[in-house]
Amino acid sequence: MQKIIDNTPEALDAYFTQTGAKKVFLVGGKSMDKLKIGEYFSKLEERTGINVVRFSDFKPNPGYESVLAGVKLFRESGCDMIAAVGGGSAMDTAKCIKMYATMDDSTDHIKQEIVPNDMEFLAVPTTAGTGSEATRYSIIYYNGVKTTVTDDSSIPTAVLFDPDTLRSLPDYQKKATMLDALCHAVESYWSVHSTDESKAFAAQAIKLIFAAKDGYLANTDEGNSDMLKAANIAGKAINITATTAGHAMCYKLTSDFGLAHGHASALCVKVLFPYMVQNTHLCTDERGEGYFVEMLDELAEVMGCDTPMAAAEKFWALIDELGMEVPAFTEKDLEKLAGAVNTDRLKNHPISLEPWSIKMLYGRM
Repeated sequence: MQKIIDNTPEALDAYFTQTGAKKVFLVGGKSMDKLKIGEYFSKLEERTGINVVRFSDFKPNPGYESVLAGVKLFRESGCDMIAAVGGGSAMDTAKCIKMYATMDDSTDHIKQEIVPNDMEFLAVPTTAGTGSEATRYSIIYYNGVKTTVTDDSSIPTAVLFDPDTLRSLPDYQKKATMLDALCHAVESYWSVHSTDESKAFAAQAIKLIFAAKDGYLANTDEGNSDMLKAANIAGKAINITATTAGHAMCYKLTSDFGLAHGHASALCVKVLFPYMVQNTHLCTDERGEGYFVEMLDELAEVMGCDTPMAAAEKFWALIDELGMEVPAFTEKDLEKLAGAVNTDRLKNHPISLEPWSIKMLYGRM
């Protein structure tokens, strides 16, 4: 079970001392230096005698080569644990370094079967959205191709939620990352791979996101802390189920129209939700249409609504409330967007979607 560390220097010192680590490999960008957690790590050796080796040689959407550079430095410096401070890119880089640090260098790591290790790994997320610190998934670019590396051993063993890390984020980024966490939870709830455990995580995350929203957007410590927790819980949900059509449809919106990932996925979920409610006969979940209808009723209740359509409308209203704009699509854009959706990623979705219906949904945004 992932350990949650209290957000105090004393608790962190105790944690590091208890790990028995001598050298911590710290993955984090330059922005970390402006945060209290960055100052903490700069004085860790002075307080505890534990050395810190810093690795910042990665970019957003990290490449395989950056991971290899991290693995090389990790080994050469003799580190015995990993810490990551940052958003999805820092987390994904650190997770891959952890997996590859004990693997064979004679062939590309990405082509090998993962060899699990039990190395201690602390994560400090600086955005409340991806939930990467709670999942077995890492996204890196291999030969220019977006690639998912997956193994349970990559999940951090401990997490620290520091509300200070969210304080200076731009409003748009805060809104988009919150929506990413909400989409994770909603998509996990209706996924064909949902379980009682995943639905419990998803429901908890949804309720906490709506409860923390106002405080989070107002930048209160309580709101920021609760949103970090909600994103983590939503991450635990998708770690079981993976995401569905909302994410399968969003990537071209990000790459071609410049929308943040959470913004793009929320636009997709907002049109998928009512379409699903109106087309339960298209259910592909092996548990049947009866289960699917009951699940939508449960999801509505989780969202504080009387009916599934009211829940869909509440989700839509949230996007409007946050001012998340929709690009102006041409007919050519709609064709391109629909044609770019990876149909393999639609297999988790609980109703069938055809190219024509996907195009129609983009047009409804």
